[in-house]
Amino acid sequence: MIATSIFGGLLIGLASVCLMLFQGRIAGISSIVYRAIFQLKFESWALTFVIGLVLGPLLVAALNGPAAPVFDLAWWQVALGGLLVGFGSRLGSGCTSGHGVCGISRGSARSVVATLTFMVTGVITVFIMGMVL
Repeated sequence: MIATSIFGGLLIGLASVCLMLFQGRIAGISSIVYRAIFQLKFESWALTFVIGLVLGPLLVAALNGPAAPVFDLAWWQVALGGLLVGFGSRLGSGCTSGHGVCGISRGSARSVVATLTFMVTGVITVFIMGMVL
């Protein structure tokens, strides 16, 4: 299991480096999705990236069978969570991948602060939800 995680991390790092070298872009998922869906200017690399985000898990499920559900939530709760994450990503000028993977590796102080904020908020949320549920 740890080897799979290390391999996945290496692929994320490699994809980030390739995107920076060949497109001059930072691999922030929220910005890429926004660019592919909402910008009027067509950018094939962004659209290809978003298509890969959708097809990748479908391919894994087709090859390995569907994963067992980890949580039991209604569709509207999942959709609301996704909207809140998207809103927070725009409000924070980037998401965990943009700040955590790319920003910190470029030495961005703003990304260090953002990533620490994500982590602390996540720990607090897990603690509170553990008490509530």
